[in-house]
Amino acid sequence: MAGAVIIGAGPGIGLAVARRFAREGLPVALIARSKETVESAARTVRSLDVAALPLTADSADEAGLRAALDTAAAEFGVPDVLVYNAAVIRPDTVGGLSVRDHLDTYAVNVLGALTAAAHTAPGMAARGTGTFLVTGGMPEPDPAYVSLSLGKAGVRSLVTLLDMEYGPSGVHVATVTVTGAVAPGTAWDPDDIAEHYWRLHTQPRTAWEREVLH
Repeated sequence: MAGAVIIGAGPGIGLAVARRFAREGLPVALIARSKETVESAARTVRSLDVAALPLTADSADEAGLRAALDTAAAEFGVPDVLVYNAAVIRPDTVGGLSVRDHLDTYAVNVLGALTAAAHTAPGMAARGTGTFLVTGGMPEPDPAYVSLSLGKAGVRSLVTLLDMEYGPSGVHVATVTVTGAVAPGTAWDPDDIAEHYWRLHTQPRTAWEREVLH
């Protein structure tokens, strides 16, 4: 069992997904920018008697992210499942951000997922199995969240492209599109959302979905 990699292992969806996979006995590599964040998540996973590997990397830093993924693979092997959950979420309007700020946001919201896929999906494809999941959102564009709307549209296109590239080789590529603000005890409870990731990972190939809305 090669385990799971969670990029963006913060205290919302990322941690909930880590717990969900750990409950099934999968070792988990956790990646986030903050050492404190990943160490806390790792303690939670280990409390379930499952191996956890905390790694720090900025998803917008291609070299740093690839290095973290290499460390995870050296520890657990080519992952059974990788979840890309990193995002910059902030309100902004048309003309409200500089081009530089848009590029920095896009680097996290879309290009980090592309880097992760390019680095791990070929190994999954060579093995003939694997799951690559991305946290999506903004099913409809919102002029109060321009950069996020653009980024999540990019994620949807990226998932389509990755499915075309790696799906025929046995890699299930999908997005979990979250339609509201994530908070425990609400309609967007992270533990409820995490169930989608496990269900997508365990779907038979004949029933693969490419997008799930929550």
